[in-house]
Formats: sequence, C-alpha cells, structure tokens
Amino acid sequence: MVAETDLELGDGRTLHIYDTCADGAEGRLAVFWHHGTPNIGAPPAPPLPAAAQRGIRWVSYDRPGYGGSTPHPGRDVASAAADIASIAGALGIGQFAVMGHSGGGTHALACAALLPERVLGAVCVAAMAPFGAEGLDWFAGMAAPGTLRAAARGRAAVEEYLASTEFDPEQFTPADEGALEGAWSWLGDVAGKALEGGRDGEIDDQLAYVAPCGFDPGQVTAPVLFLHGDQDRIAPSAHGTWLARHTRSAQLWLRPDDGHISVLTSAAEALDWLRDHALPG
Repeated sequence: MVAETDLELGDGRTLHIYDTCADGAEGRLAVFWHHGTPNIGAPPAPPLPAAAQRGIRWVSYDRPGYGGSTPHPGRDVASAAADIASIAGALGIGQFAVMGHSGGGTHALACAALLPERVLGAVCVAAMAPFGAEGLDWFAGMAAPGTLRAAARGRAAVEEYLASTEFDPEQFTPADEGALEGAWSWLGDVAGKALEGGRDGEIDDQLAYVAPCGFDPGQVTAPVLFLHGDQDRIAPSAHGTWLARHTRSAQLWLRPDDGHISVLTSAAEALDWLRDHALPG
C-alpha cells in the first residue's frame, strides 16, 4: 500500500509525500526515491515487488513545483537534502538510503553528501555530473541538449524553448523504447501527471542542473553505486564515470547495451547492492 500525505514546512511550502508504510521492524531499510524530469514522486512501480521481497520501505515525494508540492523558485540540487531531512523527521525515520534516476540520481547524491550521519547508502541511476565539472565535456553525447543549453541562458530562455519545442524521440535507444513498451511504460504515466499542473517543476529542475549544485561529490562518505547505460543519449555515461571517479566509496556499473531508460531494468540488482551495503552486518 502507498499512503500519500502532505507535509507543511516552516517556510510555508508543502511537500507531497508517498510512503509504502513498510513495517518499521529491525532490519527494514527505508529508501528515499528521487524522481527524474519531468516526473512526480510516486515510488517506481516496476521494482516495488522486488523491494517488498527485500523488506524495503519506499518513501518519496513530489519535488517542489511538481504534483502536490509547492514550487520553490531558485532551488538548487542541494536543496533536496533539507526537504528529505524534513520528511524523514516527520515520519520518524532516523537513517535511510537514497536512490534516484536521471536528475533524481544527482539529487540523491546531494542527500548523501549533505546528510552524512543519516544516509547509509545511495544508488544513482543515469545521474548527471555537476555542471561545468572539471575534465568533463558536459554536453558531449547528449542527443538533444537544447533544453539544458537554454536553461544555461536563464529562465526566460528555457520557458520559451519548452513552449516551442517538442520532445525528440531520438534521445531514446532501441533498448529504451523496449523498456518503455514494457514495465517501464510507468514512466510515461508519471511524466504526464507531472505536466498536468504546468511546467514550473520541470523549469526549476532544468535551471538547477546548469547552476552550481551546492555540494561536492567528494563530500560523500556513504557507499554509492553509480548505475549507467553506456548508450545513454540523455545523460551520457561519461557523467557516471566522472561521478564514480570523484566520489569516495563508489562503484560503477556500466551496462554496455543500455540507454537512459533500459538501465532501470537492473533496479532489483541495485536494490540488492543497496541492502547489502547500507545495512550493518
């Protein structure tokens, strides 16, 4: 069962939370899911059965500006850490793991960097490196970098670009298309729901990706798994390689035949890794 609640923050914002309400008994692991762009925060349906089998409790939220969460203009990637800390506190969760896909993977890494005493482990799937990362040609290999290039010019530019440009399906590999025709068609559902309330969340995400991220991957002390498809045309695998090289206690699983979406078919294996590395003993 997924319970949905709203959390009122001290600054007047609201965060919409999802919680699979797993038994809080010893040995259970709470995993905070960070969604991609544009999505809402509903926990990812395809790996939910695998999570339940492994005793994992999924907790997630709509990032500000999406779904039931209040916009937070000017937010950076690092701001996710404060939001997650507030949610964990409200739910009585002391320590937890984090997992995210695409831009959500970068938000998950921010939590690991900025909440070192609470985050036990992280899985970052198809994550993006910080904008301007030294030694990385950041846009290289992206099939359609226009939105991010527009975001680098400011809010008005990205608003205009999104209003006048359709999604380019060339961003998806044949393997991605296969995943989207199967279990991961779920992503189409949450993307549609994300855009029902407008583009505020998406625009704020895009601006955050090309701004200073507010943390250094080198701050992370918890074990981190970077899972990346070598054929990724949205967040090229060079981003995952860079992140793994600059993050302590990191492992990189580079899937040679996968793209941005199909790499998610390894989610159950990633959950095994997370449980093994995040839980003591």
